This record gives sequence, C-alpha cells and structure tokens, in this order.
Amino acid sequence: MSAPPTADQGDRSSAAHVTAADDGHVLENGLVRAVVDGRGLLTSVVDLASGREAIAPGAAGNLLQLHPDVPNEWDAWDVDRHYTRHVTDLVDVASLAPVTGEGAAAVRIERRFGRSTLTQVVSLAPGARRVDVDTEVDWQEVETFLKAAFPLDVRADRSSSEIQFGYVQRATNTNTSWDVARFEICAHRYLHVGEPGYGLAVVNDSTYGHDVACTVRPDGGTTTTVRLSLLRAPRFPDPETDLGRHRFRYGLVVGADLLDATREGHWLNLPARTLPGDTGVDPLVLVDNDGIVVSAVKLAEDAGEDPAGDVVVRVYEALGARASGALTLGFPADSVTVTDLLERPLDGDPLDVDDDGRVALTLRPFQILTLRVSRSRVA
Repeated sequence: MSAPPTADQGDRSSAAHVTAADDGHVLENGLVRAVVDGRGLLTSVVDLASGREAIAPGAAGNLLQLHPDVPNEWDAWDVDRHYTRHVTDLVDVASLAPVTGEGAAAVRIERRFGRSTLTQVVSLAPGARRVDVDTEVDWQEVETFLKAAFPLDVRADRSSSEIQFGYVQRATNTNTSWDVARFEICAHRYLHVGEPGYGLAVVNDSTYGHDVACTVRPDGGTTTTVRLSLLRAPRFPDPETDLGRHRFRYGLVVGADLLDATREGHWLNLPARTLPGDTGVDPLVLVDNDGIVVSAVKLAEDAGEDPAGDVVVRVYEALGARASGALTLGFPADSVTVTDLLERPLDGDPLDVDDDGRVALTLRPFQILTLRVSRSRVA
C-alpha cells in the first residue's frame, strides 16, 4: 500500500490553510474545502476535483448526538432499538478557534454537556482528501449513548463495512425483519457508502459501532446518514463503565471508492512516523497493487531470537476482485514458501524470486496469502 500524501506532491495539494468566514471557518488544501460553522459543525465538505458536496443540503456533519441508553436486558452488552426515540444534538460550544502551526488547517472546538467535557480538532492535512476529527473527552455520563452523525448527499442502497481481510455489505433500508434487526452494525477501519460514480467513506481508528439510514428529502434527493457509536455508560455489571478520559479519531473521505476507503482507513490507523537520523530506511516489503494489502511482516514463530531467521509476510486481497501484482522484498532472500496461517508449508513449489527481489502474486477475491521468506545468509 502506497505511503500517505505529503506536502510536496504538487501545487494543488502543497498547502492547507484556514480562513475566517461569516459564521465560522473554512479549511482548504486545493483538493477539499470544508466549512466549520459557529456551532463547530461541518456544514459543507466539497470535493474540489468533482465539485461534489458531501454534506446533505441543510444538514451538518460531525454532529454529536446523545441518546438515553437503557436496554431491557444485559445492560453492558445490548443496544436496544428504542434508544433512537429520543435524541439531543450537541450544538452549543464553549469555545471555537483556528489552530496554527500544525501544518494542517485546523479548528479547535470545546463543548460541555451534562458532567462531561469534550474537545475536538477538525483538520485538513496538505494533500489529503480526508477531513479528520480528533476527539478528546472526559466522559462522566450514565446510561447515555454518544453518536457522531454524518448526513451525506449520496443515494446508497447498501453500505460496505470493513471486516478482517475484507468487507461485508448490508442494505441501508429496512424492507425485511433482518434489515430492521441490523440497526447497529460493526465496521473495522472504514464504512463506505456511494452511488454509481461517486462514493464517500467514514474511517476511524478505534470506534467500530455504526448505524446507517437513508431518508428522502423534500427536494427529492436522498440523504444517507452514517453515524459512529462513540461511547456508552451502562450501570451493570460495572457502574463506572467507560467513565474517564478517551481519545479517538475519525474522518470523512470524499470521492472515495473501496480502494480509497481501504487505504485511508490504514493511513488513519497507521500514520507515517518520522525517525531521527540522516540515513534512509528501505521498506521491508512493497506491493505494486494497492488492492493487495500487507497485513503482517514478522519473524517466523520458530525463528526464536535469531535476527537472521525466516520472515513471514501476510497479504490479502481487499476489494473482492482478482488481483495480480509483485511483492518486492527489501532484503536478500533464498526462497519464498506458501504456508497456512500457522506457518506450516502447503503443498506446491516455492515461489520464484527474481534478481530484484520481486515475487509475482495472483490472489483470488479476499484471498489471504501467508508467505515464509528464507533470507540469504551472508558469510
């Protein structure tokens, strides 16, 4: 998977800035323009390449909402549908101001509600098509559910939710009893919704509960609302469940297909790190097809503490399509053997490694492939 964008990738994505507006602030980086109003809400997120507006007309994204949360049974484990009958929108702000000196265009918002306090930094990085929301909260509520809503201007008849090594698709309507029962769904790093030719993704680094609903607007358009489940506060079995300080990040990706959602979800969870020193570090492995994701690079389980032991590389096909590509090893290798998940060799010949350390791969849709690499021993 390719690296995150940096500020030197071209004039259009080389800078991000924040400017004051009549009622709030505008964040822009040449690829995306986002408006944060005086309530600290995203009233507009425009994909400048296509001119598409992501936020539904008259609505606002990153809208925090509180629900009473009193399940009929199993307080800490169940979420009952009746929680949706009552909702409180958090639109009052204690403070709102631009953030300077961070490289990204950003606005900092502080809120107080109940006995809790919450701070958010809404930011747009140079070269990014993702508006990030970094949230810190001192959560002191009881039997309360906190959600973050993104009403999106797309007509999506289904959502695609990442699971381990792939994704699962679910209907956004409630035509069957099964659909009704799926009022709360799980997604790992991303949830994607879209219509033919255009899509949007909500990505997160630690918040896996979601709900998705479609409504028809008076203008005839359709709003697809994606909400993240951020925090709960059950009383049983621990009356202090989740109380205290939390930090999490999520973001809205514009003009996203499933490949973009996969990539942005990885980038949010595994951001680029800067290492001290003036010596470059070569990647251990590279793949030239973004649909083939490297999920693990590790020493083999039987390598012990031998620094020259075999290396295990696990990849998977992320888009549900056949994929071919080349895995390039950043170290000398004698052989590459296909194994199962327990690193036991499977039947078949070893894979060829060319002089440039490249290994040709062909994967079925959602296939997981575990490779054991025997490194060349230098005398």
